[in-house]
Amino acid sequence: MKGLVLKSTGSWYLLLGEDNKRYQARIRGKLRLEGIKETNPVAVGDYVMFDIEGEEGIISDIVDRENYIARQSVKKTGHSHILAANVDQALLVVTLAFPRTSLGFIDRFIVSAESFRIPQVIVFNKSDLLTEEQQAEAEDLMKLYQRLDIRCLQTSATKADQPELEKLLQHKKTLISGHSGVGKSTLINQLSKNIQQKTSEISDFSAKGTHTTTFAEMFQLNEHTFIIDTPGIKELGLVNMEPEELSDYFVEMRALRSSCKFGGRCLHINEPKCAVREAVTNGAIAQSRYDSYLSMVRGDDNRK
Repeated sequence: MKGLVLKSTGSWYLLLGEDNKRYQARIRGKLRLEGIKETNPVAVGDYVMFDIEGEEGIISDIVDRENYIARQSVKKTGHSHILAANVDQALLVVTLAFPRTSLGFIDRFIVSAESFRIPQVIVFNKSDLLTEEQQAEAEDLMKLYQRLDIRCLQTSATKADQPELEKLLQHKKTLISGHSGVGKSTLINQLSKNIQQKTSEISDFSAKGTHTTTFAEMFQLNEHTFIIDTPGIKELGLVNMEPEELSDYFVEMRALRSSCKFGGRCLHINEPKCAVREAVTNGAIAQSRYDSYLSMVRGDDNRK
């Protein structure tokens, strides 16, 4: 039988079968011996083939993925961790205050999704806590990313209704991610009375959130609408990306790449007659985006 992975706890998986029933399942041992460089060879959003043995399912095969979003494993060198597979869009919840999400982190998330041409959405949460200056910054950032064809909206997780967000999610599988403490779980709880993700307060000492979501989990809002909640991400290391290809995942740079003197070989750092650096100088490309690009191409450790 074919099934959709709704939840992964590392050794057990919750599957939604083709018969619309749910099954607890585990992986057949041989699947772990294929040299997969992933800490979670079966991820939420994967489609798998499984057999029913007694009261449990046994996963025998993984259906080829259409796409996935991954980050470098923080525990196992040389491995990646799949955040979710087979998604229609990737939604990042960010805040500009308590805790503040860095622009570098936002851009890393965008690059990770763009590398598989997964549409991105940025939700600027906690609008009720912003000062006038922070609100003006939020509006400027929304304009910046909207020019890149990234959908942006502003919310307050304290509001009971989220009609704009709900509309955005319909008939899609959506990965929802973000730092701990940005209000991601609170927003998700607003979407269905059947979802009760644990939430916590922000630490006054560190101004950061604590992890409340332990495992990735997919929730079904209606017959054709699914959302995937993931543990709060502290850092986002890019996976299997060479410096020469990074600018392809910055849409504003990709459009100019052929105009550089060295074309596809240009790293846009100090090469002569570089169209990208010229665009930064004249304001056509935002300085913050270029700074994020430089951080990634140089392999800086700051992933937050």
